[in-house]
Amino acid sequence: MTRLSLFDSPLFLGFDDFEKTIDRLRKNGSDGYPPYNIEQLGEYGLRITLAVAGFSMDSLDVELDQNQLTVRGKQTDDEQRTYLHRGIATRQFQRSFVLADGIEVVGADLDNGLLHINLERIIPESNAVKIKINQKKKKKKELQAIDVDSL
Repeated sequence: MTRLSLFDSPLFLGFDDFEKTIDRLRKNGSDGYPPYNIEQLGEYGLRITLAVAGFSMDSLDVELDQNQLTVRGKQTDDEQRTYLHRGIATRQFQRSFVLADGIEVVGADLDNGLLHINLERIIPESNAVKIKINQKKKKKKELQAIDVDSL
């Protein structure tokens, strides 16, 4: 089965990575845990906030690989506890966000069960470059002298 892509057009040069990014987003799934917010902070700032109550700093991992920001959490059971009722599950999670080019992770803070990941949009300086157009030199046709006497 042939799969059509938005980026199959020959006019989209070098956009192969976008298709891979869209595939990664599709595979992320729609698991709603942990819940999160994304907010705008000023003109260039962003903040992702994940509700990670019950997770310590040691049980959380934030990683940026290429343009994919991945947050993982892993809790382990305390074998020495005996529960009469267990309503709070210990569970693992992985939540990924694909960041656009020009978005940098500034830092992360854990505060009262909320993991804040601060991002900043970096506006690149213009790097427009004029391309010189060269003109190919035409070869001049040599005029051949015709000897009138030999005719």
